[in-house]
Amino acid sequence: MKRFRQRYYDFFSHIYDRFVALHSADRGARLRYFLADKTGLCRGDKVLDICTGTGTLLHYLREKVQGEGLVAGADFSIGMLRAGKSKIPDHDTIFLVMADVACLPFRDVVFDAVTCSHAFYELKGETQNRCLQEIGRILKSGRPFLMMEHDVPKSFLVRMLFYLRLVSMGPHKAREIVRHERELLLRYFRSVEKIPTPTGRSKVMICKG
Repeated sequence: MKRFRQRYYDFFSHIYDRFVALHSADRGARLRYFLADKTGLCRGDKVLDICTGTGTLLHYLREKVQGEGLVAGADFSIGMLRAGKSKIPDHDTIFLVMADVACLPFRDVVFDAVTCSHAFYELKGETQNRCLQEIGRILKSGRPFLMMEHDVPKSFLVRMLFYLRLVSMGPHKAREIVRHERELLLRYFRSVEKIPTPTGRSKVMICKG
């Protein structure tokens, strides 16, 4: 199953950026600026973007940590990472890592922020729980995990597609996310705050340990 999903995302990498921009109504990149601003990052900080896809958020995070900082993007799809690599100048402070979010290859307490943009709901079953455990492990105390996801759409058709996406996690996990998302996150973090985004189609969950 994992190999099938990797191949699916390898193929999807060719249209991924256009799909996310259309679905989130973010053609002007407002959401990426918004999410980067909410990280609270400063010059010299280290930040990890999990399920980074084609790395569209990484440049905005780099603006926050500037030259002395480090920006890492992790994904399990080689196709997504290749697409992301084509956007990164040589000798940059952005690094791409092929990794499973359920077992991240980083030391404990090393990052000042972890982000995940429109990808967390793609994680299946127990992988989602292990991912949250890993995020708590690698984050410095009191620093945030920011999860940006599509909110429940108002349009009936788009809402049905949204629920179909959730069901792909498995029926039990889908119900847990829809009804008890905040409670799920509070199992791993001391505080969870939900804030709306400028487009109104997405939300950001700011989680701190």
